[in-house]
Amino acid sequence: MPETTARHVALVTGASSGIGAATVRALMAAGFTVCATARRVERMQGLADDGARVLAMDVTEDASMVDGVRRITEEAGRIDVLVNNAGYGAYGSLEDVPIDDARRQFEVNVFGLARLTQLVLPGMRTRGAGTIVNVSSMGGKFYEPLGSWYHATKFAVEGLSDSLRIELRPFGVRVVLIEPGPILSEWSGIARDSLVDASKGTAYEANARKVANVLEASYVPGRASEPEVVARAVVRAVRSKHPAPRYPVGGNAGLILAARKVLPDRVFDAIVGSVYGH
Repeated sequence: MPETTARHVALVTGASSGIGAATVRALMAAGFTVCATARRVERMQGLADDGARVLAMDVTEDASMVDGVRRITEEAGRIDVLVNNAGYGAYGSLEDVPIDDARRQFEVNVFGLARLTQLVLPGMRTRGAGTIVNVSSMGGKFYEPLGSWYHATKFAVEGLSDSLRIELRPFGVRVVLIEPGPILSEWSGIARDSLVDASKGTAYEANARKVANVLEASYVPGRASEPEVVARAVVRAVRSKHPAPRYPVGGNAGLILAARKVLPDRVFDAIVGSVYGH
């Protein structure tokens, strides 16, 4: 993409806090017109005060996404960058997590991302330019006990993005993966609470406490990174003429993913089991 100006328009989902809010501010500082979306508009008032266009959007409701993309396109003229950031982590054993809860996690983390990408692609493809940034996780390349549903969604985002990167290259549309490690945000609290709730009174309760302790210890200042680390990686990717396919950022993500790449499965299993007390 050529040097950014206010005429370049970015759409960021999950912008009410954490990585999404930080990304909105970083893109505005880089010269973009930014449309910040989330389910709760009132939580984005600070972004609106800073100059972002805020819009209610639920990535599990098709009509909400269709209407949002239509409004942004009509008002801003185009969408140059889509940052698919909306997502969450709900933990618990595969045996005990209700299948409807698992489906919802896929709806938010995978299908919402894919549907919104479908909606912005015709305009990008017609112009022969655009960037899709999918915020995945280092959890899309490795695994944890009692995190099977969450990791399944992020493995899916990785595969979807890799295929899409090649699929869209002939049309001038770039696809980038951002793979954060532990980040200081609401994510860890949601993951811990869902894990404890899903495991009460089950055969996995004792193991759930061990995993919850690791999560709690990992998401503290000094171990986890600030959301702005991820936001800077997003800006670097969208401003680059030749962005990398993926950007591991924050919380030792690069080191962990490098270890996953070179270590045999049995060795990595042993390390993960040791860390989580399994």
